[in-house]
Amino acid sequence: MTLGAVAANPPDAKAPAILLIQNATILTVSRGTIEHGSILIRDGKIAEVGQSIAKPQGAEVIDANGQFVMPGIIDCHSHIAVDGSVNEGSVSVSSMVNIAEVLNPDDIDIYRDLAGGVTVANVLHGSANSIGGQTVVIKLRWGAPASRLPFEGALPGIKFALGENPKRSNFSIRGQEKRYPATRMGVEETIRTAFTEARDYKSKWDDYNKRTSAGEKNLIPPRRDLRLDPLVEVLEGKRYVHAHCYREDEILMLLRVAKEFGFKVRTLQHVLEGYKVADEIAAAGAGASTFSDWWAYKVEAYDAIPYNAAIMTRRGVLVSINSDDAEEATHLNQEAAKSIRYGGLSREEALKMVTINPAMQLGIDKRVGSIDVGKDADLVIYNHDPLSAYAVVQKTLIDGRVYFDRARDIAERADREKEKKALTEKEKKAAAEKKSEEKKPEEKRQNEKPDDKPKPPQSGRGSTADETDEVGSAADSARGAL
Repeated sequence: MTLGAVAANPPDAKAPAILLIQNATILTVSRGTIEHGSILIRDGKIAEVGQSIAKPQGAEVIDANGQFVMPGIIDCHSHIAVDGSVNEGSVSVSSMVNIAEVLNPDDIDIYRDLAGGVTVANVLHGSANSIGGQTVVIKLRWGAPASRLPFEGALPGIKFALGENPKRSNFSIRGQEKRYPATRMGVEETIRTAFTEARDYKSKWDDYNKRTSAGEKNLIPPRRDLRLDPLVEVLEGKRYVHAHCYREDEILMLLRVAKEFGFKVRTLQHVLEGYKVADEIAAAGAGASTFSDWWAYKVEAYDAIPYNAAIMTRRGVLVSINSDDAEEATHLNQEAAKSIRYGGLSREEALKMVTINPAMQLGIDKRVGSIDVGKDADLVIYNHDPLSAYAVVQKTLIDGRVYFDRARDIAERADREKEKKALTEKEKKAAAEKKSEEKKPEEKRQNEKPDDKPKPPQSGRGSTADETDEVGSAADSARGAL
């Protein structure tokens, strides 16, 4: 166990069969605010929402008097819980690789994001590729194995990237040939070529399946191509496209390519110049998952403005605020609140940007994103209004189970610090013992007495003498030959 993992308490052993949260200000997102409200949870699902809900027999109670309850935050762009690098940078089309295969359930960022109210994350491949790897939506079930992290039934995705990153503007290595593509037009051509291949590949499989269904025998199926299979799923609407992008010209380019091949871009990620082409994005039916106010960290981010989210919202685009960063994810509630200051969005619109909007973008809004009967009990309890800078998460629940409890976390910090210190000392002791063992052979050589050193060979009887005699005889023969 890593020291980071030691610093986080495990969740409750299991979710209570019946749980009642009462006396809270409930921000339903879908149906306004309920003052002095209650939420009844049965078997991990929201069973009832309203005022004056009677406590069922055997129910556990969370008294949230003076506190606020909202749906769990959904991060539409995350890279947490990945074992190793998120980029397969060797080729520009790496659609055969899959983030789901390298999920790391022990990543401490899962717990830290829970402490910030995040319950669902869209874990993306990196942006080094025109068409990157397959993506996965997860629930932050801290303490569960990797197999239980994926959000059941969520449609898988795939990461695209435009601009500086896939054309490797900042990744040139002296002496090494640059990987294609090296220009923005090359990125477009790479995507178009890949989908041309995928369309032909799909046609061959469709023909094979049609003929097989018609009863033809002894047909040889087309050769399976793991690189093209995910792209066929995109063409068939079975896999979402999440595209890293910045500039307006490239946003329009990708929308044109998508239209050409008949697929939809589910979300434009970052999309910092989206405000310039908001009407076109809305017309294409693409969503936008953006930063609140990050800008100028590279050239293509210089035209970013903090009004971006609000402008796109007003033009009819479905907008979410994402993190792209484990630390940023711990305060996405505050990032959403910035759109009230920059753009004049309402409190309800701001809350939607980190709850129901990303849920809709990921196709999971029937289960999460708002506090409604029948949905998963993924909830966050704050001590203040979540859009306040003073709001601190008190509890985070997933499927009706408490995965983060601030009071318990604080109470257990002394014990965890003691355990961490003990493990650290144990690690230091082991390292010192290993170092000491490595030094022993060297010290032994340095402490040897002259008499202990091996003596040179002596002439006389035995193998050494025989070898010496043979060498001498050879020398004599050589002198005789001269």
